Amino acid sequence: MRVTSLILGAGPAGLGAAHRLAELGANDFLVLERADAVGGLAASFTDTSGFTWDVGGHVVFSHYPAFDRLLDDLLGSDVLHHQRESWIRVAGTFVPYPFQNNIRRLPPALAWECIEGLLDAGAATARGDLPKPANFREWIDRVFGPGIARLFMIPYNFKVWAHPAELMSSAWIGERVSVVDAKRVIKNLVLGRDDVAWGPNNTFSFPLHGGTGEIYRRLAARFADRVRCHSPVVRVDPEAKTVRTADGQDIGYSHLLSTVPIDILVGELLTAASPAMRKAAGKLRHNGAVIHGLAFTGAPPDPRCWMYFPEDDCPFYRVTNFHNYSPNNTPDPENGRARQRALMCETSFSAFKPEDRGSLLQRTLDGLAATTLIDPAEKDRPASVWERQVDYAYPVPGLERDAALAVLQPALMAWDIFSRGRFGGFKYEVGNMDHSFMQGVEWADRVVRGRPETIYTVPGATSAG
Repeated sequence: MRVTSLILGAGPAGLGAAHRLAELGANDFLVLERADAVGGLAASFTDTSGFTWDVGGHVVFSHYPAFDRLLDDLLGSDVLHHQRESWIRVAGTFVPYPFQNNIRRLPPALAWECIEGLLDAGAATARGDLPKPANFREWIDRVFGPGIARLFMIPYNFKVWAHPAELMSSAWIGERVSVVDAKRVIKNLVLGRDDVAWGPNNTFSFPLHGGTGEIYRRLAARFADRVRCHSPVVRVDPEAKTVRTADGQDIGYSHLLSTVPIDILVGELLTAASPAMRKAAGKLRHNGAVIHGLAFTGAPPDPRCWMYFPEDDCPFYRVTNFHNYSPNNTPDPENGRARQRALMCETSFSAFKPEDRGSLLQRTLDGLAATTLIDPAEKDRPASVWERQVDYAYPVPGLERDAALAVLQPALMAWDIFSRGRFGGFKYEVGNMDHSFMQGVEWADRVVRGRPETIYTVPGATSAG
């Protein structure tokens, strides 16, 4: 079998590419997906009790009109719109996000520790004699000072990334981390004002039914004859331009889009990868995550969307009130309201932060009680338990990442292999759902119309083919 365009992976990037190819009338394409359902990390699942869970705390917001238009087309009126309400649990209390703008909520001694550190950091920056930060840890200390670093930034980032901040670059930050204005922080403290509007996702949408995965199920249904699930790839021969699937079928292609993690593509699948490519792939870092969906009877009013947890009284770094995203994420809503709570908990792991899976569920339940999200008596009687391990959760912006990608991406593109998407591109800063979807769209525009890519850029490579 041979197709003009072959796509590995039916997540946002792969389905974005397929969607755009179909729009352009370039219908000789095939999507291969190893899992039994489409959506990748944006898939959703319904457990045996009827609760729907995402693979992590996704919200739908966009930087791109094309993505917005598609969502409107796919979902129509089957969508809910929310104002973000997110909080951080610190020192026995909840502080609105962003933490650094709302330290007035802390006990006075801790608030002063943060203010003092901010002022000292600002004075050091004003002198203008500091070298560029060597890593993410130095950036945190320099921007926030020791108080905010100690209370939130250092412990939280280790819990979410499962890597020491000293091993991470600061080049990825952009709109992902709210920086801080000391004058604004002090004003908020003096006036007793919460400051919660920062960030690109301060408003977001969510499907009425089916979780985030509903978006991609509806999209894939438009070209279902060209999407094959249960089709893991075991070999990519870039010289022969063929891919072999686990069932032994060889599929030829003219253009290949891979959303497989680039370190797996190069290290395990690519027959002609050079020693330099394999070495570069080995320098890429990622974490994994265990997602627990825990349901409880009763849903007392709680407007919070999600909460962050930097401290060590719980294993998870984030909990989402998933029943607030849509009441239909629970099995029997009443009059448009959930009657049960659906708490989605995320715990990261890596070689730097191993987690004992055998005890993690119980530690998660204990943590929910310790952080006041459930009553201690509820620990032993969840209404439903769902668990999923994700071995590739976030691509970590390690110190060697950019140099590794500068080796890998041009070499792959020389074979007409484009590695895009969250882990295909391995750039967290353009790894959101909308970024990934649009990377697929731009790849399709590139191979069909010769248009340049703008979202995912490759150092040293030409922008259009």
